[in-house]
Amino acid sequence: MDILNIKALLIAVLIFVPIEYLFALRPHQKILRKAFFNDLIYALFNGIPISLGLIAAITLATSTVGRLVPAYVGSAVSSQPVWLQVSEIIVIADVGFYLAHRTFHAVPFLWRFHSIHHSIEELDWLAAHRIHPVDQALTKSASLVPVYLLGFSSPAIALFAIIFHVHGLLLHANVRLNIGPLRWLIASPQFHHWHHAHERAAYDKNFAGQLSLIDALLGTMYLPGNAVPERYGVDDPIPSTYVEQLAYPVIPKGRINEAPSTRDT
Repeated sequence: MDILNIKALLIAVLIFVPIEYLFALRPHQKILRKAFFNDLIYALFNGIPISLGLIAAITLATSTVGRLVPAYVGSAVSSQPVWLQVSEIIVIADVGFYLAHRTFHAVPFLWRFHSIHHSIEELDWLAAHRIHPVDQALTKSASLVPVYLLGFSSPAIALFAIIFHVHGLLLHANVRLNIGPLRWLIASPQFHHWHHAHERAAYDKNFAGQLSLIDALLGTMYLPGNAVPERYGVDDPIPSTYVEQLAYPVIPKGRINEAPSTRDT
């Protein structure tokens, strides 16, 4: 936990709590909803292990594969206007995010890490933080390692990081937001809520983090009109506390004593 994390969290509270109150998708959902304090722990403490994992991946990539990238590539990329660099980073990073995200759904061992995020049964802005650090570090590495290898400038990467973070909170927020035809290009709360839906038709859909166009092009998009999911969660017997959730992916299934989820079907 650090001062920067706390400041960012307080800013998010000031922005998203009023928005969720005024434009609530589920008006009767409480601010201090189920597992609120568990997810708050993620928001406060997950930053350090994720950052260490990401730094390790970027350092390894730049010191090995990075040597194969000609110096003029980085010079040409970083000399572009910042707004253009950010636009390019969004595309490159989201392709990496999509591929990593889809892999976490497809590989059983990786799904055990990712299922922690999908165990959320009441979505709001804070729920975006409930991600196992191994899951987040690997997914962010898939997004950002290519960005660093290509030599994008630090200001462009920093601006992208802010946009990605705020957008991620919005995607999970308890808000009703209609963006019209743009929903086929940009990921919206409705788009991502369907990714979390505990409904068979929505399983393994809507993988993109920012550009729903990627899912539309690859046939993994699911947006049934203006409908919203009836419920969220998974069948997996996910423990309820932060420490147990961190350990869950590496504990043999036979040793988990949790009772079956009420979402089991």
